[in-house]
Amino acid sequence: MSSELSILALAGLWTMVTILIQVLAAFGRVGLVALANPRDDLGPLDGVAGRLDRAQLNSVIALALFAPAVLLLAVQGVSTSGTLLAAQLFLLARIVYVAIYAAGIPWLRTGVWMAGFLATAYLYVMAL
Repeated sequence: MSSELSILALAGLWTMVTILIQVLAAFGRVGLVALANPRDDLGPLDGVAGRLDRAQLNSVIALALFAPAVLLLAVQGVSTSGTLLAAQLFLLARIVYVAIYAAGIPWLRTGVWMAGFLATAYLYVMAL
């Protein structure tokens, strides 16, 4: 298994951790009964719980873009120092992104998001 595939597995695990953190924050905000119900009347979460909700949704979307790029590279047998660095940058950016989003730091969050997005774009270019 290539290092990029290992990073993909770690990114998947981090996304699962992000979801768990968000659920725990929502639990602390609205309680178990509200989370166990269909949530039709729950409304949007606010504060840290709301930011974590948005961060975990963004993380799932980012993973959905990152995974095909890594899989395309793996199928083609492409693994370079550049693709490895891009995959590492993506994972680091996703970890930092969640922490920054939860803390409510807007401009830095955008910069970190862009770094992960550009790393993913680089992987697609390398897969062409």
